[in-house]
Amino acid sequence: MPNAIRFNQPGGPDVLKWEEVAVGDPGPKEVRIRQHAVGLNYIDVYHRTGAYPAPLPSGIGLEGAGEVVAVGAEVADLKEGDSVAYAGGPLGAYAEERLMPADRLVKLPNALSFEQGAAMMLQGLTAQYLLRRTYHVQPGDTILIHAAAGGVGLLVCQWAKALGATVIGTVGSDEKAALAKAHGCDHPIVYTREKFLDRVKEITGGEGVAVVYDSIGKDTYLDSLACLRPLGLLALFGQSSGPVPLFDLGLLAKMGALFITRPTLFVYVAKRSDLVQMSAELFDMVLSGKVKIEVNQRYALKDAAQAQIDLVARKTTGSTVLLP
Repeated sequence: MPNAIRFNQPGGPDVLKWEEVAVGDPGPKEVRIRQHAVGLNYIDVYHRTGAYPAPLPSGIGLEGAGEVVAVGAEVADLKEGDSVAYAGGPLGAYAEERLMPADRLVKLPNALSFEQGAAMMLQGLTAQYLLRRTYHVQPGDTILIHAAAGGVGLLVCQWAKALGATVIGTVGSDEKAALAKAHGCDHPIVYTREKFLDRVKEITGGEGVAVVYDSIGKDTYLDSLACLRPLGLLALFGQSSGPVPLFDLGLLAKMGALFITRPTLFVYVAKRSDLVQMSAELFDMVLSGKVKIEVNQRYALKDAAQAQIDLVARKTTGSTVLLP
């Protein structure tokens, strides 16, 4: 039988167990996938710790790429041997083989590898909706992206630069600053020695930025709001430092009639048509060379606990894949 990472209770990395699992035949609208690569994302940590509760016991992981090995009776647009990728539920991507709803899969272009597919879907579709839908970045905009050397960050830097934006990004070290700059970040800010709010005001001549993309949450949201120009938008798409506490919405009026949103990928891709359109735009950006998918870390799938430890400790850059 194939193996998968599963957990029976929320907790630390030690709750993740490598177990044999029975996969079974696909239902009418499902396919069975033999996975060749699995994506590692911070949301996996949220599920493991219980910050985002999952029905237990549970698999874990939301992103992967592989080969279709069996097709349900009502599936018309996929066949055995197709290369596919996905980002989204149900949980259980940390697996050698699994069943997936066919309408949650997209075909992977031949020019893209399984590792690229597993590394690009969740982070790449997140970059797509942030830049093209949550706030539609235009040439001449100045934006701020936190964790600019992370998986989503590097993609946002490249994509925003291709759109004609000026990109400011926060990073934790000089090495990460160099990495972000090499990927289109015009002004990397090393937050461990510089206050990012002061630097943003300096860079923009006091004007502020059009949008802040903030996946840090509790530790950054107030200064992120202060970085915005009047009528600017704060997009809180993660909470690696903890959730944002309740605050008086009157603060948004005092700071310049600001906007704030808490988007999630899974709402943006809930409709099959949106998933297909967004994936096609992502693939086009990658195939054109405007956005490069770089897998900077690889772990054996059975070592997923160590991969999550390194992710939380900010030891990773760009994309990380788990290999069955």
